[in-house]
Amino acid sequence: MTRTILLTGATSGLGLATAEALAPLGHRLLLHGRNPTRVQALVARLGQHRADPGGLEPWVADLSSMEEVHRLADAILARHDRIDVLVNNAGIFKADDPRTEEGLDPRFAVNALAPYLLTLRLLPLLDRHSRVVNLSSAAQSSVDPAALRGEVPLDHGAAYAQSKLALTIWSQQIDRELEGEGPAVIAVNPGSFLATRMVREAYGVGGNDPSIGVEIILRAALADAFADAGGRYYDNDHGRFAPPHPDARDPEAVAEVMNTLDDILRRLGIDPTPYKPWTAVS
Repeated sequence: MTRTILLTGATSGLGLATAEALAPLGHRLLLHGRNPTRVQALVARLGQHRADPGGLEPWVADLSSMEEVHRLADAILARHDRIDVLVNNAGIFKADDPRTEEGLDPRFAVNALAPYLLTLRLLPLLDRHSRVVNLSSAAQSSVDPAALRGEVPLDHGAAYAQSKLALTIWSQQIDRELEGEGPAVIAVNPGSFLATRMVREAYGVGGNDPSIGVEIILRAALADAFADAGGRYYDNDHGRFAPPHPDARDPEAVAEVMNTLDDILRRLGIDPTPYKPWTAVS
């Protein structure tokens, strides 16, 4: 079955390796990147090995800007009536500037808030047979709401670990709120220390074979075994579903993260409530 798959962060690292693995399978791929030249080059290169190069679409947005995320969602909604799989892969560990123009820590913006907003906006295209695969990490730590709001500076490692827990928390919470009436939202640790630029920049090591991560992303996106995995966390370091970070099981911690994410969007002029079908008045 041919699926429509949106993959963010497709021009480098694990996203690029995943795009290269998906391209020969014949699915319609919406390939996102920040740099338009690199996205177009990727689409052209992958299209050389497909009978239908038109099934590869370039999509460009800077995910550190919620305004751009909002516009990206608008454009996708205008062009498509269905998405089978959304893979929120884009992520950063280091940032040249500690604050975005919107006043956020770019690690929190790209790793947690952007995929949250993109997923909410695209819910009309994602039904109960669809999946949202969120790339989490084994590196997770308790979220400081002030840091999430951009009020407290953090070093690279702390910001990354907190942003990945925030991502894991909203993954399970959205799935819970949808109550089976929307896509299965799955958080996946694709594997620690994979050989990507992010790992080299962060830790100065070569890393493990990226195919370890690609394989689990493809399984989470396409395999029957993950069809009912919504709200769960898969730890590929151990090859199994695992309990999430303790904070993800603490109702107060979960509520604090969810409220903070929504408050940030409202501060930026984006009310998330209309995009949450579970808030509709019957």
